[in-house]
Amino acid sequence: MRRPRTILITLSALLAASLTTIAAPANAQQAAEPNQVTNVTVRQADGYATLAWQPVDGATDYQIERTLVDAAGTPTGTPTIVGVWRPNRQINQQSPTFADAGFNPGDRFSWRVRARTGTTEQPYSAPVVGTTTSPWGNPETPGEQLRTQWETTRAAQYTSDTDEYAYTAAIDQLSDRVRVVEIGRTVLNRPINMFVIGYPTPPATPAAVAATSPVAINCNVHGNEPGDREACLIMARQLAFSTDQRTIDLLSHTTVLIVPTINGDGRAANTRGNSTGQDLNRDYSLIRQPETAAYVRMIREYRPIAGYDGHEFGNSRAGDLPMLPPRHQNVAQSIFDESQDMIEGHMYGKGAVDGWWPCPYGCEGGGNVGLSEETILRNTLGLKNVVNSLLELRSSGGQTRPDEGNAANNRRRKTFSALWTFQQFLDYHRAHVGDINQARAEAIEFQAANTGRLVFRGSRPIPAHPAPHPGDSPPPIDAPPANLILDNAPCAYKLTEEQYRGARTDGPGGAGTTVADRIAAHGWKVVKTGDGYYVPLNQPERGLIPLLLDGQGVENLTDGERIYPTLTGQRTGALTVTGFTCAAGATIAGPVTVRPGAALVTTGTTITGPVNATGAAGVMLADSKVTGPVRITGTTDAVSLIDVTVAGPVELSANRTGTDTPLLVGNRVTGPLACDGNTPAPINLNIPNTVTGPRTGQCATL
Repeated sequence: MRRPRTILITLSALLAASLTTIAAPANAQQAAEPNQVTNVTVRQADGYATLAWQPVDGATDYQIERTLVDAAGTPTGTPTIVGVWRPNRQINQQSPTFADAGFNPGDRFSWRVRARTGTTEQPYSAPVVGTTTSPWGNPETPGEQLRTQWETTRAAQYTSDTDEYAYTAAIDQLSDRVRVVEIGRTVLNRPINMFVIGYPTPPATPAAVAATSPVAINCNVHGNEPGDREACLIMARQLAFSTDQRTIDLLSHTTVLIVPTINGDGRAANTRGNSTGQDLNRDYSLIRQPETAAYVRMIREYRPIAGYDGHEFGNSRAGDLPMLPPRHQNVAQSIFDESQDMIEGHMYGKGAVDGWWPCPYGCEGGGNVGLSEETILRNTLGLKNVVNSLLELRSSGGQTRPDEGNAANNRRRKTFSALWTFQQFLDYHRAHVGDINQARAEAIEFQAANTGRLVFRGSRPIPAHPAPHPGDSPPPIDAPPANLILDNAPCAYKLTEEQYRGARTDGPGGAGTTVADRIAAHGWKVVKTGDGYYVPLNQPERGLIPLLLDGQGVENLTDGERIYPTLTGQRTGALTVTGFTCAAGATIAGPVTVRPGAALVTTGTTITGPVNATGAAGVMLADSKVTGPVRITGTTDAVSLIDVTVAGPVELSANRTGTDTPLLVGNRVTGPLACDGNTPAPINLNIPNTVTGPRTGQCATL
């Protein structure tokens, strides 16, 4: 487990950063009165100002006052308490900070801070004065001068769909770093656009993007929660035109994918659901709606390794930025741990430096939130081996931000706190991309091994982190009941023709895509033999497959038939595979031949002898060992080798698997690896194979 180490490192860095942040100026005020706050500093950033000060012994909390001033520092507005700092805001109590937000960027203010002991107010500090940072981008520079409708109206209006399209198209036109692609359409035929951003130009194809270990941000799934969307539009402009070294370095090493509005119909109507009333964040596994299907296809094609999903939270007692990793118990441990590292080891520490209040989703008085439904994007992504987090923006100012009865102030605080989070997410990815890729590789190999129980609903616990911690009420335990646990996982699910290709009525207007279409959108391998369609579990998204295809699933697509291994234990002599054969934990001493139209699926199996498949329906080997050559040619449905050790040559040739891409992932081959004439060409999911012999043809770079 890396998390304890990561947190210690972060806290060490935090202490150094905090000491720098609150260093007193040369003319720092000395306490003139008992319990008076001293050493107040202000540091400006995009849409917020970080106040820091020397703590007062015995203080219960602190109030932050802001006053509009002119260039000479003379007050031109009414002093207003805009913030309250409490100990549960941050993990570092010795260096209190507060991110003041809600003001109009570019205005000039004076700030004071005072301590309170219980309800007793102590003297204010001496004032500090500063001019806040103007909206990003030089108004005289093409591209940089672009502004959203939200910005031009000073947060009086959110950006409309038509203004979003115009703004998006302008960035696309003016920046070589940006390509805008349409990943789908809403029910009402609005485009779902995605920024693809890289330096000096974005990679040309989804596969090329996938090779850069990309990140993805989903900005607006609930139409009436638009704060994250405005942040995404601003960040897209910054990434498209910034010339600072941090941005250039970031985009030189990865690709940033931003979907500003997946729910365009809901945003236009200011409704939570889409035009059919469907909560899209309860549909990412089932993909009944075109919007969610578009996003799931994007994940399959572009393969982001990390993601954030933006929302707003109606609990006024919560922190500024409630966050939560994928909790479903079928999510691989490595993905859960790395997601928690991102939140606890990075966001909490950086929040303490900059004055924001990240906390576990729920925070104070959070209620029954943050559970295990696989239909929710954070859980769906985790089950797809993507390190990720939910982001909630507290939708009202609450007790710690008392000046947000002004709607524009509230909107600005939400948007700029989201912008801070997304930028921190990009920084975390840049610094930890190796760890993220390692977690992903471990998860894929774990899932493909098809080991351990299956949980149909149930969450990993999220403890309140750590004392003193940001928030007292993490989400509930949500432990799986016994009737939603399957200890004896099957090898595959078998579907009939009607189950697989039959008409559905669970989509918009009573129509729906078939199970076959949805499985293809998810990217799962399916093998057809004479008596049905088989979906093996020895593939990367093993934890999600049963939730949709098992009759025990809480929100499934169909009740598939569980198929258990047909070959276990010791077997000596030649094995000829006809029909569908599943080997699990088997030891086979002898050659293996897969006949035309047949399928072989293995996990935890050792084969001593050659494996030959010509014209097979499918060959899917995982977590297995073969001593001898492996030759797979002319396969019609699925080819997959994941975490397989082969003492001998491996040859893949003339496999025609339609839209299904052969996988060669994390294998160890003692001998040559040759691939030729496969359609599509094999890929390694960015998890390279170890090969001692020459790699040739389509496998030259795998």
